Amino acid sequence: MSLRFRAQLAARGFDAELDLGDGQQVAVMGPNGAGKSTLLGLIAGSLHADSGEAILDGVRLFGPHTWLPPHARSVALLAQDPLLFPHMTVLDNVAFGPRVAGLPRAAARDKAAEWLAAVEASDFAPRKATELSGGEAQRVALARALAAEPKLLLLDEPLSAIDVDTAPLLRNTLAKVLRGRSLLMVTHDLQDALALSDRVVVFDRGKVAKDGPPGQILG
Repeated sequence: MSLRFRAQLAARGFDAELDLGDGQQVAVMGPNGAGKSTLLGLIAGSLHADSGEAILDGVRLFGPHTWLPPHARSVALLAQDPLLFPHMTVLDNVAFGPRVAGLPRAAARDKAAEWLAAVEASDFAPRKATELSGGEAQRVALARALAAEPKLLLLDEPLSAIDVDTAPLLRNTLAKVLRGRSLLMVTHDLQDALALSDRVVVFDRGKVAKDGPPGQILG
């Protein structure tokens, strides 16, 4: 997996370039309004760049005369709000991506069960999303994102809405499940950056201000 990204968005003062290698895990940091969420939005497809391009594994996500819709990008976004479907069980929430990708119902449910087990949430399978705590819902949201088998995972402050007692457990789960996976993670938390990334990119005023190993950037 490789990502080559460069984009400009004048309305947000954004003008940045970023490359990501296979299996690389990058923490994106910086003050509020620095361009971190804009970066994720442009890659995920919720925002349109004025100019530039993004190429993921040889597929152009956007560029001159090209703009792939979000569902066609092989990118999954895990936000602060888990955004689970309240009318579905946990199992069916996680099976949703595989079903949309064309798997039969039984196969999609089997895959969902595997990912729920991976994030230690198998016991939640028959529950409705509304019956979960914040930490439980975020684990289910992680399983749902990974069940879609994205090439690139985007995390937007995944632990910011989790209470301080639950955050370390979820951080450990993330570290275990995401090992070796390509990801971009927006965070303000130094512990998240140190535990979940091998590279830190600092944004300031819509531009990349620093880029390097966590020990060098955060030390």
